Amino acid sequence: MTSTPPRLVGAGESPDEPAHDTHLRPRSFDDYVGQKKVVDNLRVFCEAARRRGESMEHVLLWGPPGLGKTSLATIIAREMGVDIHVTSGPAVEKKGDLAGILTSLKERDVLFIDEIHRLSPVIEENLYPAMEDFRFDVIIGEGPHARSIPLALPRFTLIGATTRTGLLTGPLRDRFGYVARLGFYTVEELTHIVKRSAGILSVPVHDDAAQEIARRSRGTPRVANRLLRRIRDFAEVEGRKDVALPLARAALKRLEVDEKGFDEMDRALLAAIVDKFGGGPVGLDTLAASVGEEAQTIEDVYEPFLIQEGFLTRTPRGRTATRLAYAHLGKTPPVTVTGAQDDLFTAGRLPPGEG
Repeated sequence: MTSTPPRLVGAGESPDEPAHDTHLRPRSFDDYVGQKKVVDNLRVFCEAARRRGESMEHVLLWGPPGLGKTSLATIIAREMGVDIHVTSGPAVEKKGDLAGILTSLKERDVLFIDEIHRLSPVIEENLYPAMEDFRFDVIIGEGPHARSIPLALPRFTLIGATTRTGLLTGPLRDRFGYVARLGFYTVEELTHIVKRSAGILSVPVHDDAAQEIARRSRGTPRVANRLLRRIRDFAEVEGRKDVALPLARAALKRLEVDEKGFDEMDRALLAAIVDKFGGGPVGLDTLAASVGEEAQTIEDVYEPFLIQEGFLTRTPRGRTATRLAYAHLGKTPPVTVTGAQDDLFTAGRLPPGEG
C-alpha cells in the first residue's frame, strides 16, 4: 500500500480538506473562541519563540473530535510565520515515509500529525531523536556491516493531535513541551461561533436562533457549523432571508437533532443499553454490534459527550445508562439504576421524560 504524502500548507492557508470548512476556521488567536487558558498559553509560547528567533517547543493537543485542534495548529504556524506540513498517524507507514517528511521541513516549520496515537511503534521510535536532537538516523548496509549515519534536521515544531491520549506511550508524551487538553464549549461560546460563521456565510441569524443552534451542538464547534450550514440550506430553499427561531427549530427537527443535541445514533445507543441490555453494563463491542457502528467511533465520537452530560457511565464491566438516559427516553428507571440527579428522582421532582 502506498502511503499518503504530507500536504504542505502555507502560513496563510488552512490544512483542512473540506472547502466549506476552510473559510469558517479562525485565522488568528484573536479570532479563536473558547479554550481561553490554552490559547493564552500558546500565544505566550509563540511570542517568546518568535522574539528569540527559535522554533516553538513541541505541542500535544488532545480532546474529542471537532474542538479545534487542527485550527490551533494552523494558527500557531501562521503566528510563527512558517509553513505547516500536515499528515496523520496512519499515513506514516514506513521509516522512509517519516524520513521524507522530516527532510522536507525548513527551519522553524510546523509538522502537524493528526491521530498521532496511531503511529506504529517503529515510526515512533525513529521520531524520538528527531524531536529531541533534531536528528534522523539513516541505516546503511545490513547485518554486521550496517552503520548508522545521523542526518541533521532543521529545528522544527511537532504538533500532535489525538482523541485518545491514553493510547500514547509515555516516552512520546514526555517529549512534548506543552500538553493541552481541549474541553467542550459552553453555549455562550458556541453562540458566538455560530454568529461569526453566519456573518462569513452571509446568513443573518437572529440571536435566539443562534443560541438554539449552539445549545444543540454537543459542545462542539464543528457540529455548530455543520448545523448552521444545513439550516442555511432550508432557509434558502424556503425563500427566507434570515434564520429566525421557528425556522431553526423546524430545521433541527427535520435533521433529527433533539433538545439535548442528540442525533439518531446517540438515541440508538441509549435505547440499546436500556431496552436490550436492561440498562447495562454492556461491553463496547457488544454495544457496537447491536447498533451497527464501529466500536472506535462510539468510543471517540459519541461517548465523550454522553458521559460529559451524565447520560452514560463507563464501568469495568461495561457501559451503563444513568437515570438521565431513562428520563430522556421517557422510561422509568429501575431502583437499582444510579446516576446524575438521583435526589431529584427520589423526591419526585424530576419525572420520567424530563431532563
